[in-house]
Amino acid sequence: MSGLTVSAVPLNVSPNLQQFFTRGPPVSLSCVEDGQTVDGWTVKTTRGGQIEECGAAGSDFGRLDGSSCVLDVSTKFSTDHWCESSSGQRSDQVTITVTDKDLILEIPALPVLTGSDVTLSCRNRNGDKVKAYFYKNGKVTEDKLQRVQQSDEGLYSCFTDEDGKSADSRLRVRDPPPTSAPQTTTSSTTTTVYAATSFNDNNNNTDARASFSPPLSLIRLFLHVMVFCPYSICTILMVSICYSRKTGNKPVFSMEMTQCDDQYDDIIDNITTNHFRAAQM
Repeated sequence: MSGLTVSAVPLNVSPNLQQFFTRGPPVSLSCVEDGQTVDGWTVKTTRGGQIEECGAAGSDFGRLDGSSCVLDVSTKFSTDHWCESSSGQRSDQVTITVTDKDLILEIPALPVLTGSDVTLSCRNRNGDKVKAYFYKNGKVTEDKLQRVQQSDEGLYSCFTDEDGKSADSRLRVRDPPPTSAPQTTTSSTTTTVYAATSFNDNNNNTDARASFSPPLSLIRLFLHVMVFCPYSICTILMVSICYSRKTGNKPVFSMEMTQCDDQYDDIIDNITTNHFRAAQM
């Protein structure tokens, strides 16, 4: 237990109040962590400037009842109490007041969490709750504290015309302990990453499909070249024939002209057919 922090094992007061009447019900103090009493920690107090341990020999501070310290409320007192480990670690102090007056303020002994609601009450010795004026640090305040904050800490008391004023007791406010992040956040993040990965994969697939589109264009280009080349060859032949006619060698090229005309007609038919097929593709 030596590794625990000072606030790890607080002093628990039952009932959870700071003020009690003399000859009233017993008050129990214990050192508790997560609802369980802790070994190695004892309840201590100061009396007459001296530190006393509950249940110690020669001390009438209180008696041990199992792991709890039962206070003697037969006489009035107002002293600080705390839990202390064998290594000297201390919890926060709680001031317990036992009074012989006719009025007590009912205020929590344990710290209250920020954002919670606290209701103060004033009780007389007969056990009845009475209407009263409530004060914080000597100034009038409300009995209902909603969504308390650190600014609500201070010394509180109550007052009635019949019974007078109660003792002062301090209200302590603490922030709630931090909570761990919910598991759904991790799942959501994982889903988002997966979705982003899937999206990138889709883009990559699209780019890959796009990279295969050039072969279709190459086929079309090849068909156009196949159509254009025979046409160019025939054009060159026609020019050559015409040039030969001008030179006077008509008999020599008369047969070639006839053959070229026939070939030209066949080429034109092939060109038309191939062009039509290319257009269909």
